[in-house]
This record gives sequence, structure tokens and C-alpha cells, in this order.
Amino acid sequence: MHEFRTHKCNELSINNLDLEVKLSGWIHRKRDHGSLIFIDLRDHYGITQCVIDQSNPSFKLVEESRVESVITVVGKVIKRSEDTINSDLTTGYIEVLISDYLMENPSKVLPFMVADQDNAPEDIRLKYRFLDLRREHNHKNIIKRAQIISYLRRKMEHLGFLELQTPILTASSPEGARDFLVPSRKHPGKFYALPQAPQQFKQLFMTSGFDKYFQIAPCFRDEDARADRTPGEFYQLDFEMAFATQEDIFTVLDDVMYNTFKEFAGSKDVTPAPFPRIPYKESMLKYGSDKPDLRNPIEMIEVTEYFKGSDFSLFATLVEKGNFVRAIPAPSASSKARSFFDKLNDWAKGEGQGGLGYIIYDNDGNAKGPIASKLTQEQLDGIKNKANIKNGDSVFFVCGKDLKTIKFSGLARNRIAEELDICEKDIFKFCFIVDFPMYEMNEETNKIDFSHNPFSMPQGGLEALMNKDPLDILAYQYDIVCNGIELSSGAVRNHKPEVMVKAFELAGYSKEDIVDRFSGMFNAFHYGAPPHGGSAPGVDRMVMLLTDSMNIREIIAFPLTQTGEDLMMSAPNTVDKKQLQELHISLNLPKIKD
Repeated sequence: MHEFRTHKCNELSINNLDLEVKLSGWIHRKRDHGSLIFIDLRDHYGITQCVIDQSNPSFKLVEESRVESVITVVGKVIKRSEDTINSDLTTGYIEVLISDYLMENPSKVLPFMVADQDNAPEDIRLKYRFLDLRREHNHKNIIKRAQIISYLRRKMEHLGFLELQTPILTASSPEGARDFLVPSRKHPGKFYALPQAPQQFKQLFMTSGFDKYFQIAPCFRDEDARADRTPGEFYQLDFEMAFATQEDIFTVLDDVMYNTFKEFAGSKDVTPAPFPRIPYKESMLKYGSDKPDLRNPIEMIEVTEYFKGSDFSLFATLVEKGNFVRAIPAPSASSKARSFFDKLNDWAKGEGQGGLGYIIYDNDGNAKGPIASKLTQEQLDGIKNKANIKNGDSVFFVCGKDLKTIKFSGLARNRIAEELDICEKDIFKFCFIVDFPMYEMNEETNKIDFSHNPFSMPQGGLEALMNKDPLDILAYQYDIVCNGIELSSGAVRNHKPEVMVKAFELAGYSKEDIVDRFSGMFNAFHYGAPPHGGSAPGVDRMVMLLTDSMNIREIIAFPLTQTGEDLMMSAPNTVDKKQLQELHISLNLPKIKD
């Protein structure tokens, strides 16, 4: 007989009656019935109920054993009594009558219960993450994560992609977030950077003659945590293709995303491939976001023309100053009580806005509300028709002229749909956002900056860079979005050195800057670089959606806290003076305020 087990804790059934078995695992639960003690024995695979009676010499040891202790039991498989059958377990019709009991490793008193999903504070759960991962929900999340990654690998290999690895220690580059820096012992005063993404290296693979590359790539960014973003590190399905158009890349993403989500979505529906392609400008107009949640049926429209010169002086004055007015339909909202409209108005004020103006079109088509009385019938009908408002609907308005206003309109769109409970459920709705602007105006510096990936090919190539207003240049850049979450950015890459020089020049970089910061890739582009492009769907965000998790830390085995700390391993931590001396580093710490 094996030293630890003949079977796993999910394997025994009514077909194994009278068989002597050995099982090992953790004490999940223990129930003392006086002359009998029942143990739910748990391993990675499942649970088996075991029982010991007081005549057994090990009875006292079992009484003293704490939950989560690791034990090995030997015993005979017997049938459960009718009143103790548990049909929810694969082993629910049998139990093991213990003859031998061995304590492999006792557990201390637990900081929180593993068998029960109690509301232990997150900092305690992360400090004892090894216990937290024993919980069924968390354990299943990590298993599903492994299964999804395994599926992605098989899928990419089936599509002809070669799994290749890129360096972890590399040079700093402007990817849009802060780098994690690693000091060099052998080169005093110089630093490596952990890669924010394998961007340059995957492009160099294409320049090296490889046709299709992928990897499940670790990426490192020193940024603040969000619900869908963990500080420190994350993983992405990074891939690149040579001699590929934007549509070629979309074909791969359609295939991989649709089939992966279909495989793991359970009973939920998935947008059929090919996924809708929505230009960036259209997305910002209709949804107020470049990552729209298409489960929400509301589409916004601009209705500025109907307020120009109107008696609604607040909007009329703003329109004269170059502001726009967005209409946000609220289907079937005319029957809502006044409190519904007041609640949304108060919410808007809480977001730093003046409020949310609205018009109610009752079931007879009559327009009501504070704005309606200030508009002509022609203006009211124009808004109704353009915004596709039906009798019984209402419409809200947002007025402004900057990106902040557009983003607020997107928040309002989502909030209105949430209050009306009109979003589709049990579905993953995908889309591509395409035709991103190549550049944007940095509001802090008032200078032109890259709006997306600096290594993208501008639409129109060098001619567009030479002759168009930078803010009018579009790029072959795209995002793939699911249920309002950006899963991936990607682009057709710029593979021509002269285009690269001009593109960076418009963003304030000199040719010397390019040579200094991107010497490897810039040099390679002078030796026959092929057209290429790719994308990098976020693995963590995919798993988060497919496990229906509210926070990304729920699907990462050993996540950092929101402040970027590993409470279990006490990282980051101080190092001794000798280590600092070897790295030629002296500390200049901020003074602690009294």
C-alpha cells in the first residue's frame, strides 16, 4: 500500500464497498457525536467523510486534532446510513470507517475559518494566503486560471504560433507607466528595468525572421491598484505576426477570444465572431468611453443644434461658447417617480457636475420637465427623433466641451442603465475599438503626446506625419473590449525607421533619443524589417471575467495588496548595508513627519 494514499478524496463510491483504502489530506470539518467522530477529509480533488468510534485507540488523538491538520487514515469503505447521504458530493453515498489514524502535521489555531466563507478582513486573508487558497471558491479560481492558460497555449499552437521567451531584465522605455528598476552590481549607477511588456523584443522576433510568436508573458508596472488591475505584475497572452494586416490580427483574436470564452463561460452566451468593429470617435460619441459595455443598450447622440438660441439659457449660453450637448435616452423611464430623477441628479452633483437635466416624454408623447418648458415643440420633436426616443421614454442631457465631460456622459449612461436594470445578463459582449488617434494633447504640459502605443503605424504612413495636423492622424491601433473591460491593446507596428523618427519627433523626441532608448529595435529596422503587428490580451482580466470575480486579486494566487505589499512574504522589505554597498547605492529617504 502506498505510504500516503491509495485513492484521492473524490474517487470512492458505492462500487468500492468493503475495500480497505488509505487517504491523506486536511481535516476540513470535524463533528463529535460522543461515541463517534466524523471527519470531512479534504484534498485537492474533493472530500470524503471518515468516521471513528470510541473503541479505536486513536479516538483520543482524533478528539484533539484541530481542523486543517494534515492526517492519513486507513479504513474500510462502508455505506452511509440513509439519513446521512449527501448527494452533493461525489463520495456522498459512502464513508471510511477508520482503523488507523496518523497525524502528519498538526495545525495551530486558525486566524479564520477555511471551511466557511467568513468575512475575514482582506489583509488577514492575504497574510495567510496559503490558508485562503484552501477555500473551495479560491481554490477553484486558481484551477480555472490554470485551465484557461493551458487552453490558450493549445489554441495558439494550433494556429501556428511558436512559444518563445523574452528577457525579464531589460532597458527602461516609455510604455506609459512607471518602471520597476533593478540596480546593476557590475555597472555602478546603471539600472535594468523589468519589462512593462515584451513590446520591443516581440517586434525583434519578427525582424529575426520568425513568423508567429506568442508567450504567456509576465509584465511589470509600478502603478496603483484598481478593481481590474493589480499593482506590480500581471500576465498577458502576448503575440505578434509577420506580414499581417489589421484584419489578420482580428481573425486570430476573434478565434481565440470567442473559443476560450465559449469553453469556460458555462451557461453564458458569447458574442459570435467576428466581433463588431467600432471606431474610437463613434464609441466616444455613443458610449462616452473607449471601452463600452455593450450589455447596456443605451446609445447617446449629440443634440447641440436644438439648444442653440433656445430659451433654456444655461445650455444656450454654453453652446455659444463652443460646448456640445449629449442626449442619453432612458427607455420606459417616464413612469418612474420623481425620486428616480432626483436620485440621478444628486449622483451627478456628487460626481462634481452641475446635475443631470432631463425631459420626460409621457405615453402620449407630451414633453414634461424643467427643460421641456424652455424649448419649442419643434426643438422637442427634433430631440425626440434624433435620439430615437419613444413615447414613455425619458432623456437626460450632459453639456460640456472636454474629454472629462465625455467620460462623465459615459458614467451617466451606465448609471441610468443600472438604475433601470436594462443591461443584458449572462452574456459576454465583445467588440473591437479601432482607429485610435495617434496623438493627444497632454493637458498638463500642453504638448503633443502619444495617445496609445508609440510603436504603431500611423494611417497614411510618413505622408500623414509630414502633412496632417498630428491630432487628426489616426493609427492602426485597436483595443478588444468585453463587458466594459479592456482585455487587450494592439497595433500594426511601424517597421520603417524614417517613419519611426518622424512619429517620435512629433511627440518631442529627437533621433538621438530614439537611438539612445530604442537602439536595438531602431538598428534592426535598417536591416529589412517585415510589416508586422499583434496584440496582448490580459490573462488576469480574462480569468476575472470567466470566474465572475469582482476583484482581480481573487484570481491571482499570491497577489499584492492595493498598496503593493506582499503581507505573507513581508515584501517590499529593507536590505542590509552590505547589499546596498555592493550595488553602490546610498539611501535618501523622505523625512517622517511628526
